[in-house]
Amino acid sequence: MTGAARWLLPARLAWRQLRHEPARLAAALSGVLFACLLIFMQLGFMDALFDSAVKPQEGMTADLYILNTQTEALWRTQAFPRARLMQALGVEGVARVTPLYVGNAAWKNPETALKRTLLVFGIDPVSGLLAFDGLDEAGLEAIRKRDVILFDERGKPVFGPIPELLREGRLWGELNNRRVEVGGLFRLGPTFGAEGHAIVSDTTFLSLFPNRTRDHVDLGAIFLSSGAEAAEVKTRIATLLGPDVMVLTHAELVAFEKRYWADVAPIGFIFGLGVVIGLVVGCVIVYQILFSDISRHLGEYATLKAMGYSNLYLARVVMGAAAILAIAGYVPGWLASKGLYALATAKIFIPLTLDLEKSVLVFVLVFGMCVVSGLLAIRKLRDANPADMF
Repeated sequence: MTGAARWLLPARLAWRQLRHEPARLAAALSGVLFACLLIFMQLGFMDALFDSAVKPQEGMTADLYILNTQTEALWRTQAFPRARLMQALGVEGVARVTPLYVGNAAWKNPETALKRTLLVFGIDPVSGLLAFDGLDEAGLEAIRKRDVILFDERGKPVFGPIPELLREGRLWGELNNRRVEVGGLFRLGPTFGAEGHAIVSDTTFLSLFPNRTRDHVDLGAIFLSSGAEAAEVKTRIATLLGPDVMVLTHAELVAFEKRYWADVAPIGFIFGLGVVIGLVVGCVIVYQILFSDISRHLGEYATLKAMGYSNLYLARVVMGAAAILAIAGYVPGWLASKGLYALATAKIFIPLTLDLEKSVLVFVLVFGMCVVSGLLAIRKLRDANPADMF
């Protein structure tokens, strides 16, 4: 018997056993489908959390960044003295530096007058620090005027139909109880920490936040000279500045933000726990189905043993049933998840992507879950004794 035949023949017997009782088969597939859905949704939300959280950092163009060591995330920064940034400017290999101011401000919906919070970035318009999608020279030129802002057109609708109103003509609004003009748009989108964003000049930022001063910045961006090694310059700057600030490369800045959501905020842990729960629930359901199926067919298994079939052959029958449940439950689970991803994206305005990598990962997890259930259920085969037939 060839290797393929060793598995195909038991799998065919397993399929006939499963389809012999359609109600039990439907219950088993529902369990696998439920586990598949739960895992897909938890992974989808977790990826959306991390992907959206680092969008602002991924749109920054500097080589190194300085943050206060008390900073937890970009939306929860602690300012540090600007003098630290000026100190870094004197380090060999540093070409220029620029500050970034970050603050939460209340935007008044121009149609409903309801106020919702925007995450506001205050920049030097000529610094070239931000390269968000849709952010162009015309927009950066516009915010050089005082009290002009650029609005995140992918922000949640609670802020009002800003792009549509802007197309009708000049648009004025209220940000932090100050009258401002919307001078243009860019595209960033909401995150789990902010429903929308705005970009202003550093001068306008200080007008919006009168309790802030130019001498304390939230993030220091460092551009290196051509040919300078980021790791070496980072070490020199960190040694010079001392322990009250931290110096990060661009990759470390992105990892720092992800670490906050994964470890400091409980959200990342919750989504990870959801994946584990989905696997455990699915494993229990499939195990119970397989175990009870073996119990109901002990007589048949004992007969097969009496005919000369080995325990290994019967184990292949059980594992074949587990594999069939994994594949047959995964396909509708994938289709249902695709629909739920689209629904969730439309509701929370943060894209959930169902890519090949995630599809393969979930299939491996579901298949492994069913295999473990099958291995646990196989123990019941020991009760199939040909002597009990007489």
